[in-house]
Amino acid sequence: MTADQQWDIVSGVGVTALAVAAGRAVETARTDALIADPYAAAFVRAAPSTVPFPLTPEELRERSGPEELWALMNAYLGVRSRVFDDFLLAAAREGVHQVVILASGLDTRPYRLEWPEGTRCFELDQPLVLDFKQAVLAQEGAPAGCRHTPVPVDLREDWATALDGAGFQASRPTAWLAEGLLPYLPPDAEERLFKEIDRLSAPGSRLAVEYILDVGAELSDELLRDGGSELGVDLPALLPEGERRGLAEQLSSLGWEHESRSAHESARRHGRPLDPAPPSAEKIRHVFAHRP
Repeated sequence: MTADQQWDIVSGVGVTALAVAAGRAVETARTDALIADPYAAAFVRAAPSTVPFPLTPEELRERSGPEELWALMNAYLGVRSRVFDDFLLAAAREGVHQVVILASGLDTRPYRLEWPEGTRCFELDQPLVLDFKQAVLAQEGAPAGCRHTPVPVDLREDWATALDGAGFQASRPTAWLAEGLLPYLPPDAEERLFKEIDRLSAPGSRLAVEYILDVGAELSDELLRDGGSELGVDLPALLPEGERRGLAEQLSSLGWEHESRSAHESARRHGRPLDPAPPSAEKIRHVFAHRP
């Protein structure tokens, strides 16, 4: 994928955002739901996609056997969303009232979470994705639960300038989230991302990252390749090649304190063991960092 390519909600990475929204819709409809996203299904219904995404546990069971990609993905998405919801809300409740969600996709955290008074959320993503999201939310009459600022920008480009122009204040501690983002960035863009986060972060800032060890090896899995084909997406083609420094090394070199846990551990903490587990679950890490 070249730097000048963009995607809407039914092409490229946009299709994966739609699939994840469907997963949040399924999770929301569970009797033991870990999250509540009342707008997820609306995105799927509004998108001109030819993929019949399941939106309820019943539809998921009709669509998938226990070893199918849909079931495997949905086993994880509720856990992932809850983990990062908790991270952002904890930071805001402890006084970090500036939040930046990188590659926000179709998640609606500024709308669906109960934010402390004074919280401001910046959401960064492709212009066409944010346009679609805001149009659907307007149709749904969705009220934001915080001061919400969409920032339409490609994260492979100069996103920091766009964020600054939107009113971001680097002098204030910030809670940053990079969920489902890193595999789509070229290695040099990933390095720049964390250097810019560091440059823009006042002491006391926090960072949460979803990190996958050896993404290229995981995409050789036949189930994932077949799942991408079902979505009409060549998943390996969306992921830039090249050697990457480990996330721990990058964060340590910038002076951030950090810890990580596996997706399996996160699931156990929320009483939702990953059974069935997605093929990459052993290598998915939830990383939490703090700038002293």
